[in-house]
Amino acid sequence: MNYSILIVDDDREIAGLIEIYLKNEGFKTKLAANGREALELFEAEPFHLVVLDIMMPEMDGLEVCRHIRKSKSVPILMVSAKAQDLDRITGLMTGADDYVIKPFHPLELTLRVKALLRRAYADRSPNEMDREEEGRIHIGSLAINKRNHTAEVDGRPLALTSKEFGILLLLAGQPGRVFSAEDIFRQVWKEKYFDANNTVMVHISNLRDKLEQELGDKLIATVWGVGYKIDN
Repeated sequence: MNYSILIVDDDREIAGLIEIYLKNEGFKTKLAANGREALELFEAEPFHLVVLDIMMPEMDGLEVCRHIRKSKSVPILMVSAKAQDLDRITGLMTGADDYVIKPFHPLELTLRVKALLRRAYADRSPNEMDREEEGRIHIGSLAINKRNHTAEVDGRPLALTSKEFGILLLLAGQPGRVFSAEDIFRQVWKEKYFDANNTVMVHISNLRDKLEQELGDKLIATVWGVGYKIDN
């Protein structure tokens, strides 16, 4: 198995025990000691599942779960010492797929991990999932598929022209970078630039309207006198 699992728990002894059991089953693992570290790792590399403790310093597991759910549907198994039904319901409503109460037997957790992976990925291999994710750009609830030239918001297709999609892909592919109208025209239209600033402005205006209608955010920022950018 090539599934990669992120284990998030500020109790290093518990995290280490979970890691031993999961590694014995052939899973790849990474450890994070708090919520902020978990999100940094999650953004830096792909994971197929997250084992997430709720009670942690700096940022608790519920907040981490909310952040992940803004852009990814990766399975999340919450772990907590809170045994009340309300706590379990809160965790599941936040976006967790399953909930285990401490103290737990590591074998039970391992079986739940396997069950979540089976349900989430069915007939797709981890390598196929990685290849699919490599072809996507996520900005909040917006997902851009570079391979089939589509964009969607929370699973709803975003109706874009080919030029609008090209602009969105260009800006979203390098968040924070400012592209001039000339840069955009050359790279999207792939033609020589003959003062086509108005053409670019019209397409960006239409794209912004569509993004705002679906996202509630125009997303594309104007840097006056310089060009346009998207901040991730």
